[in-house]
Order: sequence, then structure tokens, then C-alpha cells
Amino acid sequence: MKKEPLFGKDIHELNEVVLDMGLPKFAAKQMAQWLYAKGVSEIDAMTNISVKARAALNERFCVGRYKPDSYRESIDGTRKYLFRTPQNRYTIETAMIPDDERRTLCVSSQVGCKMKCLFCMTGRGGFEANLTATDIINQYASIEESRDISNIVFMGMGEPLDNVDSVIKSINILTSDWGYGLSPRRITLSTIGVQSQLRRIIEDTQVHIAISIHSPFSEERQSLMPSEQAFPIANTISMLREYDWSGQRRLSFEMTLFHGLNDTNKHAEAMAKLLKGLPCRVNLIRFNSIPDTKLQGCTQKQMEQFRDRLNELHVIATIRNSKGQDIEAACGLLKATEEN
Repeated sequence: MKKEPLFGKDIHELNEVVLDMGLPKFAAKQMAQWLYAKGVSEIDAMTNISVKARAALNERFCVGRYKPDSYRESIDGTRKYLFRTPQNRYTIETAMIPDDERRTLCVSSQVGCKMKCLFCMTGRGGFEANLTATDIINQYASIEESRDISNIVFMGMGEPLDNVDSVIKSINILTSDWGYGLSPRRITLSTIGVQSQLRRIIEDTQVHIAISIHSPFSEERQSLMPSEQAFPIANTISMLREYDWSGQRRLSFEMTLFHGLNDTNKHAEAMAKLLKGLPCRVNLIRFNSIPDTKLQGCTQKQMEQFRDRLNELHVIATIRNSKGQDIEAACGLLKATEEN
């Protein structure tokens, strides 16, 4: 019989396990502490749970953590981990990005992606499956640098809001005092703007939100991101205006700049108009070239000129550092190939 993983369950699910097994109520918090704070890999390591209870748990459950299959390391220190999910059904990639004292982990939420953005290798491979909360949290817990991670970004493979239940459960495990106890201000979720699910993330969590925009013009955005047809950016921004972004919670917009396409003053002015009055910032991203595309990235000078023009228009704009290109770990390059 296939055993069910305990790792990836929230406190409510652990309470259900305890109730079903006839264990004392406090055993749920004990298990959560062993699973998350102490990071055990075997049920028998949960030594403050009785031997009899551990034997009963072992019959039906396992911890369920698994190590990465392999990793590659960039010349800049970025590491790209390849995980093979249980039963070798799927492979996913996770990037650990160092930057001075920071260690940012870019986690995946799906195997592949349905959104088919023109500039993204993940979308080219199509969609295979949603990851479970076990698979998502395992990317954080099972890498060598786990305890040194300062920030987590849901910017890996997949659209997080297309797998919103597992993503919200993962965020709760990461931020709850019975879980890892991380501040939600250390977590950012990036989305194309799945509006109904975006409301859930805004209202049910306190993580930062990053919206992939890439063009302020609907028709042009749709040519880059087919999801614009179902989730127009104008509607997304209108919805975001209903919430208060003036405090510590950060709202940002991600814009990959393409030479001769969306890098003009006209685009900067349209962005400023679209975002006027909304407390936010724009992160400008270098295009990491992918095969069989006519898209071209901008030079550093062009990136700086676009940033400066946005700043002149009273839009806070920064250029995001791009790391890990040499191991295909930079933005838009994750695809979970076997060649790792």
C-alpha cells in the first residue's frame, strides 16, 4: 500500500490524522514541530510520540521529504536543483540565487505551465501537472542552503494561481508558527493575474504580489501573453486598486524589455498612466534569449533609459539583476530537462 506523506500537511490536516488515529490532540503540534521546525525524515525520529503511536503512523504514513536528484552551479553562485517527484513521475527545477547576504529561492508550483508566454521556456513545454504542497515545500526544505534562505519567490515553473489551493497551503506552512515561522514579507508571488484567485491570495495571505505585465497595451500584451485575452491587465489593475498597498506589503509589476517592441517612450508613458495613483514599483527584467524566437533583449543602456523615463514619470522602477544564465536558471529559462 502506498503510504501518504505527512510532510506538506497543514495543522488542520494533522489534527485530522490525530483524530482518526485516536492519538492525543497535542500530537498534531508535536508532529508539525518534527516535520517543519526539526526537519525529520523518518516518523521514528519523533521521539516524544509514543512507540505504539509511531508504529501505527508508520503503517499508513511516511514523512515524504525527498532530496534533489542533482544540481548545477553557475559561475555567479546560483544553483539550479532538479527534483524528481515520487515514483519518478515528473521533474521540476528550483533556483537558489545568492546576492550578498541574501539567498533567494525561486520555487516551482507546477510541472510545466498552461500560459504559453512567448518568451518563456517553461510554457513551451506545455502543462503536465500541478504540484502538491508536499512538492512545493520540499523544494525549500530539502536543499543544502535551506536554513540560509532569506527570501522565497513563487516565480519558478508554472502559474501559481493556476494551482492556488496547494500554493496557499504551502504559504501557510512557510509562515505559520506551527510551521517554519517565516515572515510573509519574505515571500513574493508572481502571477499573470488570474483575477478570482488573485483575490484569494491577497485576502488569505500577506505575501508580496508581483504582476507580470510586459506591455501596457492589451493587443501587444496578448501577442506576448495569450492569457491577456482571459485576464486583461486593465481589469487586474482595477481590482488591485480595491486594496491598500500603502503599508509594508509590496505590489510590483514585472516587465521584460524587448528591443524595438516595448522599450519606447510611448510604452513608459502608457505604463505611468495605467499605474497612476497605485502604490507600486516596476521591475525591469532582461530578456534571456531562448531558441526559435525573433525577440531580442535590450542593452544595458536601453534598460537604464527606460528606467529613468519611468522615474521621471513618478513610477518607481528598478532593473532586476539577472543571474544563472549559464546554467539556464535565469528568469524564463526553467524547463526541467534531464541533462542536469
